[in-house]
Amino acid sequence: MKVFRVIGEIRKPNLETSFRKEVIAIKPEHAVEKVYAELCSKHRVKRFHIKIVKVEEVPLQEIENPLLKKLVVGEEEVGKQS
Repeated sequence: MKVFRVIGEIRKPNLETSFRKEVIAIKPEHAVEKVYAELCSKHRVKRFHIKIVKVEEVPLQEIENPLLKKLVVGEEEVGKQS
């Protein structure tokens, strides 16, 4: 699994904000879908209010989310021991 950072903006009539979200996914397209699903459910935003600016794969050293870092580094360490 890879970690992707999705950067974008939410543009609603009463809310305009930018976001950066890190997610685990296989492909960038899956990461975008996951971000859409999370933002739509948590913030009650429609997909057409969300504009994705950039999707990038994040190297292990640059992962900001501590939970994701532990998951990914844990997977890597288990793979090296076998």
